[in-house]
Order: sequence, then C-alpha cells, then structure tokens
Amino acid sequence: MSVITYREAVSQALKEALDEDERTFLIGEDIGPYGGAFAVTKGFWDEYGKRRIKDSPLSESAFTGAGIGAAMAGLRPIVELMTINFSLLAADQIVNHAAKIRYMSNGQFTAPLIVRTVTGGGAGVASTHSQCFEGWYASVPGLQVVVPSTPRDVLGLFRSCRDLEDPVLFVEHILLYGTRGEVPDTSEKIPIGLADVKRSGNDISIISYSRMVQVSEAAAELLSQDGIDAEVIDLRCLRPLDIPTLVESAKKTHNVLVVEEAPQLGGFAGEIVANVQQEAFDYLDAPVGRIAGEEVPIPYSYPLEQMSIPDPERVAQAARNILER
Repeated sequence: MSVITYREAVSQALKEALDEDERTFLIGEDIGPYGGAFAVTKGFWDEYGKRRIKDSPLSESAFTGAGIGAAMAGLRPIVELMTINFSLLAADQIVNHAAKIRYMSNGQFTAPLIVRTVTGGGAGVASTHSQCFEGWYASVPGLQVVVPSTPRDVLGLFRSCRDLEDPVLFVEHILLYGTRGEVPDTSEKIPIGLADVKRSGNDISIISYSRMVQVSEAAAELLSQDGIDAEVIDLRCLRPLDIPTLVESAKKTHNVLVVEEAPQLGGFAGEIVANVQQEAFDYLDAPVGRIAGEEVPIPYSYPLEQMSIPDPERVAQAARNILER
C-alpha cells in the first residue's frame, strides 16, 4: 500500500489512461502548459504533447461536443470541465447527446467518454463556483455519475469507468484534492454502482457521498464519545445507485440519516430517503433523517459559507435527535 493525495490519485488515473490506451486524449481549459486549474495535469503537456493534451477555448459546449464526437468515432476522450458550475454551458451536449446516443441510434453508436469536473463549496470562491449539481445529472438515464471520496476510490473507480461504453460524469470535490489515503500497489478496479461501508456500526446508518463522507466520519467519532456506534456508508456512485447495501444497513441499525452538501429542496438525498423508507420501513425505529446545505446561494464570506454547509457537529446532533425519538 502507498499513501498519496486525492490530487495525485486523479493524476495517476489520467496517466494510466494515456499510457495504456493510445485512443485516449485529454481536452479542457488550462490543462496544457498551465497544468490544470487544480494542478492535476501538471507536467502532462511536456510528457504527452499537444496531440494528447488539448488546451481548449473557453467554450464548454464546444469542447464537450468535440469530445462526444471523438468518442463516437472510436476514441476515448477525457473531457475536463473546470467546475460543475460550468457544466451548465455543456448540459445540452451531456444530457441530450452523450447520454442518449446509444439509445437513439439503436446501438449503432456509443459515446464512451469520461467528463471530469469539480463540485462543492468551502473554498471561498462564491456562489457561482461552489454548487453541487451531480444530483441533477444522476436523474439522466444513459449517464453514469461517479463521486469518489478517497484516493483509493478515485483510482479504482476511474479504471472501471474506462471499461464502459457509455458516458461517465466523474465528479471530484474541490476540498478533497489535498486529502491523503492508502491505495493498493496493484491495479485494483472498483465496480461501478457498489457503495462502500467506510465505518461499521450498529446504532445508526449515516449515508453520504463525496466530501460529506469525511464529515460523516468525523460525526461518527463525535457520536462514539456518547457511546453511539454509527455506521458510515459512502455511495461512491449516484447512478447506478446501490440500494441493496443501504437497505441492508438500515435493517441492521434500524435508524438512518442521509447527509448531502447540496440544498435539501430537490436534493439527491430525497431519492435515498424514499428508497430506504420503501424497502426497509418495517425495520426503522424512526423516520429517515436528512441533513443538507442551507437554502441559500453559497456566500463568499468564509464564516457564512461554513454555516451553509453541513459540519460534523450538525450531523452528530441530527443523529442524536433520531435516536431520541
């Protein structure tokens, strides 16, 4: 096992794709000589050249469309959208084209591309750079939506994404890049659509994804000081969604809390709550709880921004409230 950062895991995953498949190229804004907005592609331009590393114009729709066309023609492009906020400018390409090409062509064409992007708040970059739209894209049949929370999951899931014939939205949280974790020295693949029990427990199941997994694990530590044994489950993928793992955990602990960074109204957490209530209702001791971001645009002010995003104390208190019912 080796210990690397989340950023290093993303870089390693990209290098593996470029080294192992000559059909693969990267395209996106500032990924060339600049090395990427988050330094993920630092040094790639010198190592692979402009044929494999394509600096794009400031036009998300254009270069995402170029990636889709290249995928339809037999290549394996990896498109980088600087943040998921900017994916709105490429939403037509992603939703109405990439996701539907296989179905609408009756399998004559596929679009096997990976669209990498960055989600989440907490970095002090204000409302239009701090949103979480991955739940929106999870509602689109034909897309795979992957949300890794650890370096190991980044590598294992990315390797599996490369085997797919359908488009993948690979979503990385802005605050996870500097986090560290163990990764196997082997080329491990993690199946798409399989949730992971990050911490086993018996009293309450805390279900989350992306950076909220870390927040949930910190909350579980706080709860342990009160003698509460919390189980933490990382979804890892929003589409496909691993309902059986969530239901199995709910049947064991009899209490469930879902944690999400996006605002509650219309949030993806509602889908999880509905499925758990439907499949495990008779096992629950209380209604499924839900913690989400505040119903406000993300503030630029750092103290206000922190108040708008779930933190360990808030999650832990919500868990206590469920157990007291």
